[in-house]
This record gives sequence, structure tokens and C-alpha cells, in this order.
Amino acid sequence: MKKLRLVAVVAMLAIVTVASAQMNLGIKGGVNYSNIMGKDASDLYEAKIGFNAGLAADFNFAPEMAIQTGLFFTTKGANFKATNKASIDLMYLQMPIHFAYKVSVTPGTRVVLHAGPYVAYGVSGKAKYKDISVDVFKEYNFLGNSYSAIQRFDAGVGLGVGAEFGQFLVDIGWDMGLVKLNKNLDWKNMSAALSIGYKF
Repeated sequence: MKKLRLVAVVAMLAIVTVASAQMNLGIKGGVNYSNIMGKDASDLYEAKIGFNAGLAADFNFAPEMAIQTGLFFTTKGANFKATNKASIDLMYLQMPIHFAYKVSVTPGTRVVLHAGPYVAYGVSGKAKYKDISVDVFKEYNFLGNSYSAIQRFDAGVGLGVGAEFGQFLVDIGWDMGLVKLNKNLDWKNMSAALSIGYKF
């Protein structure tokens, strides 16, 4: 609960900051590398590849500083170690709120360091094996085991480093979930992403 309060406080401070800032919009998308982590997950899962795509926004309130946010479809989840044909596939609508510091290295080129919280809502969640597919946002049976439902709400913290080349950008980011996906088990989302984008 203390972690969620911290996320909420940072989000509120970010909203106050962006109220008077200059906004730049863009599009951004790329490849995700996700896993489900936690003491109850280490022997069950291994990383899987997915994607992220959405609308990005920069609120620049100083020449070198900005609040970066947006709304993204992003896939998370993991593969089962027991078989390479089984997976948990989660798709979220995610909003990060990151503080960014931009360092000019040449005219038109800047290195961007960013970090902050995110919130996300699960829009689709399936456990899959061959032609079997079950909804994990409800209680489900899968590969001989019974599981309680995965929560749709997720929140956590992220950080990244990127570069802006004029209107184009490249970014590497990492997210760590702070909310248990399952009320009875220590499962949390973790993902890394490589993205490219274009600012209008």
C-alpha cells in the first residue's frame, strides 16, 4: 500500500507540473521482452516476446527537462517452462508518467534519461496451450492446475534511456510491477522494451 501511495503522489506532482508546460505529441512502438516474476513464479515461467504501440506526449517545462507520458497498448506475460507451447498472454492499456532529463550532445541530437511510475489496465488476458485458450481474468484451470483470477489493475515503476534525433527517437525501457497479479500468489509483471518513435 505504501508503494501505491508513492506512485499516486508522484503522479499528482507530475500532473501539476505539466499544467503549464509545452506539449509535443508523437507515436511510439516497438518490441517487448516480458516475464512474470516473484517467489511463486521463478520455477514456472520464462520470458516471452511481445509488442508496445501508442501515442506519446512530452510536456517540456525547461530546456532540458520534461514529463513524458502517453497511452500505450503493451503486451506482457510469460511462457511456461514446462512446455514451449504454453503461455500467459496479457495485454494492457498503460500510461507511464516519467520525469525526463535531456542532454544535448550535438545540434538536433539529445540523450534522454527518464524514470517514474506507470499505471495499467488489463484489456485481454489468456492462458494458451495449443488450441486451448482460457480467460485468466476469471478463475481458471490450466495444465491440470487451478488458479484464482489475475487482477486487471497493474502499477509499478519504470526507467529508461533513449536518444532524440530531431523528430525521431529511439528508447530502451524497463518496467517493474509493484502490484501482485494474483491475490494468492506472488506474481508481478516485469518487462523491457526497445521502441522507436516520431514526434509531430
